[in-house]
Amino acid sequence: MAKEKRPIIEINKRRFLRLPIKTHIITPEDDIAVVVNEYTAQKRQPDDIIVVSESVVAISQGRAIPEEQIKVGLLARILWRFVRKVPYGIGLRSPTSMQCAINECGALRILLAALVGGVGKLLGRRGDFYRIAGKQAATIDAAHTSPIEPYSKCVILGPKDPQRVAQRIKELTHCESAIMDINDIGGSWVLGATPGVDKHLLQDIMRDNPMGQKTEQTPICIVREIKE
Repeated sequence: MAKEKRPIIEINKRRFLRLPIKTHIITPEDDIAVVVNEYTAQKRQPDDIIVVSESVVAISQGRAIPEEQIKVGLLARILWRFVRKVPYGIGLRSPTSMQCAINECGALRILLAALVGGVGKLLGRRGDFYRIAGKQAATIDAAHTSPIEPYSKCVILGPKDPQRVAQRIKELTHCESAIMDINDIGGSWVLGATPGVDKHLLQDIMRDNPMGQKTEQTPICIVREIKE
């Protein structure tokens, strides 16, 4: 049985309420900032932080690529087999997602990342591949990762310019905003945020993923400090 997500969490003796917001299925026809503004209009307060899932930002930017549209080259067919299996998802351990990483970052950079990553493994280090390949490779979600149709057979790339997206959300909502990559096993990363966001604190607040990553369809979350 899945562990129940608590709406309230305490961090460093401060208490925060997390309010996941259910939306329609986001498409490339949506302006994500407008969507966020509309769905939070009756619930947000001036001091709230609005968190948005990186996946829906990417989808709204047309960055969900159907598998059948991805032409997999020789380099991708070789390199994906060397990607380490991880408990939080497929990542680049598939030919199509590896090809998308090559398309996003360039073949030379991905090849260099693979070589450095291989040496790192021999030395007992992890993470060298993504340190070289960069954030755009690290935020790619492989096909068959999303449970939401019609995106289950799509590779979802990382969002473009999440900092600018967060700023535009703030302009419409007048709340601080962050675009985040979060998973159900404690992964929590701010990809872009407005200046008033304490990124490290927000990552701790969202680490148990109150938004969920299954069929909850709650890609927006209002974070509010509870002040006695």
